[in-house]
Amino acid sequence: MSLIVQKFGGTSVGSIERIQRAAARALATQQAGHDVVVIVSAMAGETNRLLKLASDIAPVPDAREMDALAATGEQVSAALMAIAIQAQGGKARSFLGHQLKILTDSAYTKARIKAIDAQRLHEALGEGKIAVVAGFQGVDDAGNITTLGRGGSDTSAVAIAAAVGGECEIYTDVDGVYTTDPNICKTARKIERISYEEMLELASLGAKVLQIRSVEVAMKYGVPVHVRSSFSDVPGTWVVGEEQSLESVTVTGVALDRNEARVMLVGVDDKPGVVAQIFSALAEENISVDMIIQNAPSYGLEARGSSGEVKADVTFTVGKADLPRAKLVMEKIASGVGAVGIRYEEDIVKVSIVGLGMRAHAGVAARMFQLLAAEGINIQAISTSEIKISCLVSTKYAELAVRVLHDGFGLGNKA
Repeated sequence: MSLIVQKFGGTSVGSIERIQRAAARALATQQAGHDVVVIVSAMAGETNRLLKLASDIAPVPDAREMDALAATGEQVSAALMAIAIQAQGGKARSFLGHQLKILTDSAYTKARIKAIDAQRLHEALGEGKIAVVAGFQGVDDAGNITTLGRGGSDTSAVAIAAAVGGECEIYTDVDGVYTTDPNICKTARKIERISYEEMLELASLGAKVLQIRSVEVAMKYGVPVHVRSSFSDVPGTWVVGEEQSLESVTVTGVALDRNEARVMLVGVDDKPGVVAQIFSALAEENISVDMIIQNAPSYGLEARGSSGEVKADVTFTVGKADLPRAKLVMEKIASGVGAVGIRYEEDIVKVSIVGLGMRAHAGVAARMFQLLAAEGINIQAISTSEIKISCLVSTKYAELAVRVLHDGFGLGNKA
């Protein structure tokens, strides 16, 4: 008998009817001879509703209380799922993060899992029950409720699969991982198998199918992940270890991230320790930074302060949700690093190409830049890794850039 962890996202539990359908799927899997653990997200729209309540009271609500509030959405889903399974003749027991327990650090709103005590899960499974776990949440050493960040139920599911030695099925409103967003590019096609590395990059670059940390956990512990639709029985996409055949494809997918905001510190002191001071201040507030650019000073008059000291500009991007806190940090440290001004911009997006085959193929970056230039799309910043290239462009070119790159690298459906 194998153990299967099934995760149902917000749209998959967005109504009583959908919860009942998910419950039937879990029961069918159990009746096929498997032990089943179900992980649930909050019902579609519920987390946004809860967060809006908080923001209506305070512009920047306390992070600890935000977690206590947001975690209630999954509690409702878990109880309803257990009730639905019982109503269909099965046995089920629901668990919250602190009941298992799922131990995390204390980084509120973006906590990381440190350990999972699976004893109570095994006890429930041994009694013939389907264990239903509230995703997205855990508890820190002090007993405070924590949440794992947007999409955190994916991480809950993969981490529990690793803890109990099972495979993981992620049920969502799409039937797998596509070469790009089908809503933007009609020729996008479903990928049958994708490596952990490629999925990790796509998740970090804006693909919303899986949360990035869930892919990290899957890759670390070798958990096979099957991304599939909760509304059909068609096979989805398997996220697996690297395979030789995967490397034959130069570019696997195109990702778009609309969640980028740019911060520029103008005229900071160009001396050792300044950049460390800037990013240490952001790290202390648990603000993740993406692209970083420090211009090389020209040593002309325009690059010097009034006292003759050499100046430089430091530019970086953060998630739009982190921008209000990043502003507070920058305004606090600006004078200390000699900045003469701060600029913020939200009218930008990040478009990226990803593929294991880029390791062995030259000219991929040049091709990407040529495709964008041919459409008059100006590149404002570039970042690269071994298997991805990202460009920052104006928001008005977002969807055009995706289509141009998708078609330009031959990723479209050949049918």
